[in-house]
Amino acid sequence: MTTVETGAPTTVATGAATPADRPPRRELGVANVFSHGFLLLWAAMTILPLAWMVLSSLKSNGEIIADPWGLPEALRFDNWGRAWTNAHIGRFFFNSLVVVTGSLCLTMLLGAAAAYVFARYEFRGRQVVYYLFVGGMMFPVFLALVPLFFVVRSVGLLGTWPGLILVYTAYSLPFTVFFLTAFFRTLPTSIAEAAMIDGCGHFRLFFRVMLPMARPGLISVGIFNFLSHWNQFLLPQVLIPGDGQDRMLAQGLSSLAVSQGYAGDYAQLFAGLTIAVLPVLVVYVAFQRQVQAGLTAGQLK
Repeated sequence: MTTVETGAPTTVATGAATPADRPPRRELGVANVFSHGFLLLWAAMTILPLAWMVLSSLKSNGEIIADPWGLPEALRFDNWGRAWTNAHIGRFFFNSLVVVTGSLCLTMLLGAAAAYVFARYEFRGRQVVYYLFVGGMMFPVFLALVPLFFVVRSVGLLGTWPGLILVYTAYSLPFTVFFLTAFFRTLPTSIAEAAMIDGCGHFRLFFRVMLPMARPGLISVGIFNFLSHWNQFLLPQVLIPGDGQDRMLAQGLSSLAVSQGYAGDYAQLFAGLTIAVLPVLVVYVAFQRQVQAGLTAGQLK
């Protein structure tokens, strides 16, 4: 007589996910609400004054005084023309463009060369010289105004564009060297070694290989230097004295604010401010992606 043993009852999985297996729902916490609210507030504080300035530059003086927060009845672009010609904003704009272009080219060339040497070559005293460059960022310009005035005057460059270009370059080099040294260290050494094996010299390696690879960092630090040079007021005020036509745009706007404040031509004043701000906005909007890529490139190695 044989007996048949039956196994224990088996359970069949239905495939339904249990609540524990489901991915947690992303909830909007208090920290995210606070951060987004702060960013919206910061954006409003930045955009609204710029929009008010542009709208005021398109109004008449009567509209600015009677309804400063309202929209213009008609777009008066002639205010920009009067500011460009009568207030000599066009001349000051050209002066600043020449000085900033010269100082920016010289800063980027010298800063990139020095940063490349600090990042890629070993020599005695390298760290000492590097920290001397970086230490320049902690030295405020206010402490050097008086001796800088006498030094520039003694070499015969007071009141000249070359003197201002050299001073701009000197004060921009510490940050440029500090930024680009860290960027050059993130670049792969295998490409530089392959170029050297193929017969590329040090100068060709720097200009033909390393500089194109460092383009995001160069654009980022170049934009920072452009904004700093374009908005500079204290150094031109000290090194280019007087009320001549060789003054920079910031000096011209300062004189325009004083003169038009008494004359009551506020439309011309706002038009001059708008003309001065437009290059900064255009440069930032045009190179926004490059700035973000340059700032984050060192973290992607």
